[in-house]
Amino acid sequence: MINKKFIQQLKKDHKQHAVEQQQIVNLSSTVLHDSKRVIFSLHRNNIDRAKNSLLAIEKILIDLEKKFNNNRLIEEGVYRACLEEYVEAKMFYLISTGQTIDKIKKIKLNINSYIGGICDLTGELVRVGINKASIGQYNEIVKIKEIINSIMSELIEFDLTSYLRTKYDQAKINSKKIEQINYEINLRK
Repeated sequence: MINKKFIQQLKKDHKQHAVEQQQIVNLSSTVLHDSKRVIFSLHRNNIDRAKNSLLAIEKILIDLEKKFNNNRLIEEGVYRACLEEYVEAKMFYLISTGQTIDKIKKIKLNINSYIGGICDLTGELVRVGINKASIGQYNEIVKIKEIINSIMSELIEFDLTSYLRTKYDQAKINSKKIEQINYEINLRK
């Protein structure tokens, strides 16, 4: 025996869930791609464009938070990915504009988004270092190395496992890369 009313409600709920999922996926994909564009803009020193893009991204994220509860949002992998990419872009913006890596107050973010985004930030900083070295701005390498070292000295205090451990290991590789770049520059002097 099957309770027909129960099945009808299940169908209705499933259909609503699918509609919500599509909305979350579409907007999260926009945030993910726009966050990558922020990073691209920052690599080209287009701070104003990055700032405007971040404001647009934050509006989308705030709208998502208003429309859906956090448990519903976190169900979607693309939403979790877009938050991490947003954190990376926002932290890169903060560093690029001489600010401090700090809590983002406008958006509700979980620990994994912060840690994953900050780990990924080290890769962008290495890219900046390579670009600076290629144009002879060797003093910038030391600054970038110090930023990455300060990030790593904080991350080492966490007992990271699983996905975040992989992110941390990638950050360690980035730390070694900037150390190697700095070493090679000092050898040539």
